[in-house]
Amino acid sequence: MGNDDNRRRKTPCGCCMSVFKWIPVLFIFAVIGWSYYAYVVELCVLNTENRVAMIFMLFFYHITLILFLWSYWKTISTSVGRVPDHWRIPDEEVNHLFRADNPETQKRILNNFARNLPVTNRTMNGSVRFCDKCKIIKPDRSHHCSVCSCCVLKMDHHCPWVNNCVNFFNYKFFVLFLGYALIYCLYVAFTTLHDFIQFWQGQLNGSGMGRFHILFLFFISIMFAISLVSLFGYHIYLVLVNRTTLESFRAPVFRIGGPDKNGYNLGRYANFCEVFGDDWQYWFLPIFTSKGDGLSYPTATEQTGNQSYDAMGHTNHSTANRLDVQPTDKLIDAIPLNNHQPHLELDNGQRIPSSQVIVNIEQRVAEASAAAATTAADSCNVVIDLIGDQTAAKDAAVLNGGHPLSANGTADKIV
Repeated sequence: MGNDDNRRRKTPCGCCMSVFKWIPVLFIFAVIGWSYYAYVVELCVLNTENRVAMIFMLFFYHITLILFLWSYWKTISTSVGRVPDHWRIPDEEVNHLFRADNPETQKRILNNFARNLPVTNRTMNGSVRFCDKCKIIKPDRSHHCSVCSCCVLKMDHHCPWVNNCVNFFNYKFFVLFLGYALIYCLYVAFTTLHDFIQFWQGQLNGSGMGRFHILFLFFISIMFAISLVSLFGYHIYLVLVNRTTLESFRAPVFRIGGPDKNGYNLGRYANFCEVFGDDWQYWFLPIFTSKGDGLSYPTATEQTGNQSYDAMGHTNHSTANRLDVQPTDKLIDAIPLNNHQPHLELDNGQRIPSSQVIVNIEQRVAEASAAAATTAADSCNVVIDLIGDQTAAKDAAVLNGGHPLSANGTADKIV
């Protein structure tokens, strides 16, 4: 948490703002409390003559209410979690970072510190993401929330109705909360529809206040149901494509491949299990069953092979026969080559075209060589990772779709 955020919270104005943030939550609980009185007392006890029907109405009402309140409270009370200490940059390194002469130096410092961290997301200039308020390397899919004053793991958005960030640890609870709130509203609207029709026909019995409670309950439940159905449907869609609200507006940028909104899409069932877990018995209960630790996530390229992307982060096409040189821990930087169409020219004169060539550089060298494949399709995309001692890279392994290829020659030059 940033020091400036801490100081602001301790001021009188900050304390007042902290109290005001609970107003939407208190409003929701007030509406639930009133609806409980209107439904249980006014509708069921005082206006339902059939006792069997009343028992069934109250039974299903309380089941939906309990699930609704349970998931709502779990969404509110679940902590956003914290980034482990080994992701935090020491003060000395932070000072070096802020005193750096140019962005390239800052980029090199961040890449060097994050060498052993499981990060694949980058900024638009290819640098490791860094939070200057929390002084940490940002884990993949995490963002700094100015309301919570901390970096939030797999941040979806900050929701004022729960006074909490929707994140890795409570996203399942949030989706269940939306679903059970929708079921609750639809159930109340359906069971009060008969009384609304009777009122419209002038046949509704009971006192004036009793009729007011029942009619107002019908309109309130319909109003909330209309707003919830679109929100719940949208988040079900996000679950099925493994995307957060923030990622739907701004595609995450990957170290290799660039921006891609579908970078975490593993398939609908696998995406669903990422949030709700593998055991179907717990899918509909607000019990934490999400996969992972919130720090690293499986990507689509790990499941289906490498892909290429356009500037907006959409997948262009599959590259099953793409050639990649195996990267190592000494990966330092990534820069584009010249503006002309890049390709790899082998010693036998064969040219392999590429839509993108990325060269990872550790030091300036006059010439470089790399192991090359004996067979390659003309349509394959080429990514050359030159690492370590680039004057002699004959030991680099060339991969085709994740499978090693035998190499008879060396690459003469990259053109």
